[in-house]
Amino acid sequence: MADEGFNDPRLAAFYDVQEGARDDLDPYLAVAADLRATTVIDIGCGTGVLALKLAAQGVEVIGVDPALASLDVAKAKPGADRVRWIHGDARNLPPRQADLAVMTGNVAQAITDPGDWSATLAHANAALRPGGVLMFETRIPARKAWLDWNREQSHRILDGTQTWVDLLDVDGPMVTFRWTTVFPDGERLVSTSTLRFREREQVEADLVAHGFTVTDVRDAPDRPGREFVFLAAKSA
Repeated sequence: MADEGFNDPRLAAFYDVQEGARDDLDPYLAVAADLRATTVIDIGCGTGVLALKLAAQGVEVIGVDPALASLDVAKAKPGADRVRWIHGDARNLPPRQADLAVMTGNVAQAITDPGDWSATLAHANAALRPGGVLMFETRIPARKAWLDWNREQSHRILDGTQTWVDLLDVDGPMVTFRWTTVFPDGERLVSTSTLRFREREQVEADLVAHGFTVTDVRDAPDRPGREFVFLAAKSA
């Protein structure tokens, strides 16, 4: 199920403005280049920024996302016809022999239900060739990123639009927060999201249980010391 903010057409259209240059995608592009990937699956592709960058380089890309509003934004962009867009999640992926599957940003943490997480890893594995790589990031729980999720520290004005986040609840590994967006015409939209903060050992165990070998756990260049970036190869 997609978060509220990604299913609202106006919030989905504002997402790219809010996220800016997306330097956080550079490590994914680098890994795709290192692997000489010819086919990449973008799970939780959102508005298609990474998918379109890869497609522009001649890579075959499948982008899957449960939020129709976000997919509509992606499909309206130049070059969108080079990407195969799928409304759904990893369970809707066609049989492939992809070189790389990715979950960027908060995608992995937004999959909060254990059953959905298990299904995501299983279907990502099935869509990869033997030795193909799954790459994703997740915030380090001990850094408690949610301590900064308040209006005082998060308020911004972008193209005349105000936006901020408020922490609502911390319940074990589950953290719930609310984004507020006020557009120049006065329309005020709110969306609530929940993320699951997983420990490194748990993620590694989940990957192994679903047919992967963890090959690297890196730092995120855009958030040093705050995230784990996992690379796991499909076991032969």
